Amino acid sequence: MRIRDQRADDEPEISLVPLIDVILVMIIFFVVTATFDARSVIQLELPRATGEQVEATQPLVVLVNADGRYFVDDREVLRNDVDSLKATLAEVAGTERERPVMLRADARTPYQAVVTVYDALGQLGFRRIMTATASPEADAAGEDVRR
Repeated sequence: MRIRDQRADDEPEISLVPLIDVILVMIIFFVVTATFDARSVIQLELPRATGEQVEATQPLVVLVNADGRYFVDDREVLRNDVDSLKATLAEVAGTERERPVMLRADARTPYQAVVTVYDALGQLGFRRIMTATASPEADAAGEDVRR
């Protein structure tokens, strides 16, 4: 009687499960480490003013950088005209017109860009508009003046 060797019939195979596990861990790592904050991406130098600091609950934030580009919360407005700004504001805010709006404009921003924001907000019916400024004391102390 002939005894057959079972090891000769074994075919090598590549197990994909560990490879898939490693790829999923790498994807999770890159997604978690690639989170961005709007304040760290857009650097603003706020104008100086004295007065009370007003705290509002979850305002709609409109950023205007030194080049006159607009950002509504975390979305960039692609064109610099009033209609594009109004469309983005309406899309982000929805029907909530009583929501306070925080305007954060760079001190080097062209004045026309700030007027355009006020014009768009007024046409949409926003009435609670705040302007972010930096206190002169914070600048003299060398502190971070972004709010």
